[in-house]
Amino acid sequence: MAHYTIDTDADAQYVEGDYGEDLTCHSAARRMALSALPDLVRDRMPTGDHGTFRAIVRDDNGQEIYTATLTLVGEWKVILPPS
Repeated sequence: MAHYTIDTDADAQYVEGDYGEDLTCHSAARRMALSALPDLVRDRMPTGDHGTFRAIVRDDNGQEIYTATLTLVGEWKVILPPS
């Protein structure tokens, strides 16, 4: 098994992963990065309705081997009353 770490970047707020996972292969690390993106969006959604979120996989040598990027754009299609 190889050791992989996931770093995150949410609208220029880069966070280096402080722990990693022992996984069987690069594909498993890719799946882990992709599954991290929805949580990253929920946890770090900016005040507006848009943002760019990345999950970066590093191997046990610290080399980046995979990056997944999600761009979120939300927009109201109706005029809302003041809250």
